[in-house]
Parts: sequence; C-alpha cells; structure tokens
Amino acid sequence: MLKNETRMHTCCFTGHRPEKLIWSEQIIINVLEREIKQSVKEGFVNYITGMARGADIWAAEIIMKMKKEGDPIKLICAVPYNGFEMRWGIDWQLRYKTILKFADEIYYISPYYHMGCFQKRNKWMVDHSNRVIAVYNGEKGGTQNTILYAKKNLIQVKNVIDVLKIKK
Repeated sequence: MLKNETRMHTCCFTGHRPEKLIWSEQIIINVLEREIKQSVKEGFVNYITGMARGADIWAAEIIMKMKKEGDPIKLICAVPYNGFEMRWGIDWQLRYKTILKFADEIYYISPYYHMGCFQKRNKWMVDHSNRVIAVYNGEKGGTQNTILYAKKNLIQVKNVIDVLKIKK
C-alpha cells in the first residue's frame, strides 16, 4: 500500500479506450507525454496506471520510456482484478504483460471480477494521488466518474483533450 507522504508526489491516469477517441493513438501519446514531462518538472515521481486499453496503457508506456531514459520516476499498476486482460486482442495483451514486468509496484485491487471492481480501482488510484491526468472527451462512463470523484476530493485534474480542442 502506498504511504500517505508519497501521495503528494503521485499522479494517476484515467481515460477512454481507443474506440471512444477521435484522435489517433500517436496524437494522444504526444499530448500525454508533454503533460507527464510537465508533472515530473513539478515534482511528481510516482505514476499510477489502471492498466486499461488506451490511455492507461499509453501512459504506462510513456513512463517506461522515460524511466529507460533516466528519469527517476516509478510506475505503479493498479489492476482491477487478476486476468483483466484475457479478453483483449494479443497485441494489447503483450503490451499489458510488458508493462507488468517493468512496473515498480503492482496492486490487484480485487482478486476476481465483480460488479464495481473498476470503480473500486478508480477510487483507489485517486485516493493515492495528488493529481489526475485524464484523456476525457466528455462522455459518461468510468473516466467521467473518476474525474468527478477526484474533483469532489479536491484532487487536481489535467485533461489532455483540452489541449487538442484548443488546436482545432
């Protein structure tokens, strides 16, 4: 379990699956990377990913790359339940397994799937963070719920989609 004193320097990710986004994977990765690098400059050193396809996996891969380049940061995986990735395509499963091998810490939030395990994972991430970096397009769902929970608990939210909307 993460200690309270590390929360001030911890950031988590929330975001949509690729099929919910109108921007390409590379465009999202570019804006995510800029926001993560800014967070590192601001003193954030611990990064929690919820390990879902899309934004979570992309963010984790950016953290892996930055660690390999020498950034003194930690990758923490908050997996909703064991076997979470089993119904994904093989490419996503390989990416998921690579991230788990590289992670500094892994937390399985629930031992098995149950209704509410994703919400439980999202709350756990926010409860252990001082910032949320979001890839949020305005649609209802888990990403919106996570952002609302963070704001209710006075946790700062940075939505990288806002940058893309300005560019349009």
